[in-house]
Amino acid sequence: MTTQAELATRFEAERGRLRSVAYRMLGSLTEAEDAVQEGWLRLQRADDGEVRNLGGWLTTVVGRICLDMLRARTTRREEPLEDGDGDGFRLPDPVVRPADPVHEAELADSVGLALLVVLDTLAPAERLAFVLHDMFAVPFEDLAPIVERTPAATRQLASRARRRVQGATAPADTDLARQREVIGAWVSATRAGDFEALLELLDPDVLLRVDQGPGTAALLVRGALEVAGQAALYGRMAPDTFPAFVGDGMGMVTAPGGKVATVGWFTFRAGRVVGVDIIVDPDRIAALGIDWPAA
Repeated sequence: MTTQAELATRFEAERGRLRSVAYRMLGSLTEAEDAVQEGWLRLQRADDGEVRNLGGWLTTVVGRICLDMLRARTTRREEPLEDGDGDGFRLPDPVVRPADPVHEAELADSVGLALLVVLDTLAPAERLAFVLHDMFAVPFEDLAPIVERTPAATRQLASRARRRVQGATAPADTDLARQREVIGAWVSATRAGDFEALLELLDPDVLLRVDQGPGTAALLVRGALEVAGQAALYGRMAPDTFPAFVGDGMGMVTAPGGKVATVGWFTFRAGRVVGVDIIVDPDRIAALGIDWPAA
């Protein structure tokens, strides 16, 4: 009979991997933690005899929890990103670190935010099949009972999801050094309100998306002239903006007095900015738990 202390020790050894599974499924750090914690509660209630392979059992359980959470989103605001008007989108939660050499080594373990956005457009069962099979090598035979399909049908779900992901997420064509250069130039130009310098960084069809949280209409701005104007105006009002590692690339935070108020990241094409995504919802920013050094 396994004691509670032994069970807790074994669970903690699995926690990091389970959090990674849940984050890729949900695109939300706080919801990922909730899913993992629910997995722990279910493990405590489980019969020892049904948990022969703890890692596999927990992956299956957390996968089911995430699937239920994704399905529940149909009745909430957290819809896939749209380019239309209104407040019908939610940007994914990024992992944010200061832009220094210590944190640069951690980028390899980060999740691409562009991938999370695409995953959010998949049906819940497709997302589960793709994430657990393609990213965590869970066999289709183990996935099939979770999505209530045959292994062959589950394989088709993952294949369909894979085609959509590959068609929508091009490999990064802008290296980290160029990203760092652009972010530095952006921060300098916004602080100075330098409209012309901002235009030099932007693709003509750049899209700015600002997630302001539930109950507030999202800000969607397209075109270099309009985005540069918004950035120049905002930069004068928020001088405490700094480069940061956001997800798997360079981004920026506004952190007056060391308290993070906004998080933003760029999408690049041929060295120019084609997308600017910013989270300003104070509740979401607080939930990210970003440890930012005071200036």
